Amino acid sequence: MKGLTQFEYRGQNLIPVRRFALRLGRAILLWLGMAVIGMAIGMAGYMSTEGMSAIDAFVNAAMILSGMGPVDQLKTDGGKLFAGAYALFSGLFVVIATGFVLAPVLHRVLHSFHVEEGKSNDD
Repeated sequence: MKGLTQFEYRGQNLIPVRRFALRLGRAILLWLGMAVIGMAIGMAGYMSTEGMSAIDAFVNAAMILSGMGPVDQLKTDGGKLFAGAYALFSGLFVVIATGFVLAPVLHRVLHSFHVEEGKSNDD
């Protein structure tokens, strides 16, 4: 079984739709796992630096991770430092996680152009 980042070479045919759906499903599961880890980091940080309850920490972490901004006013310097660092982490996280999901889709589209060209144009 090919890994998440191993795609077809230029001269190979497109994989069947079912295999593509499985590849995309694995990418979405990876994104989901990354989101859970990102949320856990945010919740732990808000709970430890601001003393928030789990539900308040969840809301704040979800809002920062989604790019919307914090919900509650931060009271401590540690909480403010954590929120700034977490916001920077979240910005990079979203770009990387989105790349994992879009890579199979973009590869399939671009690969279909190469398959249509035929093998005579490969080298």
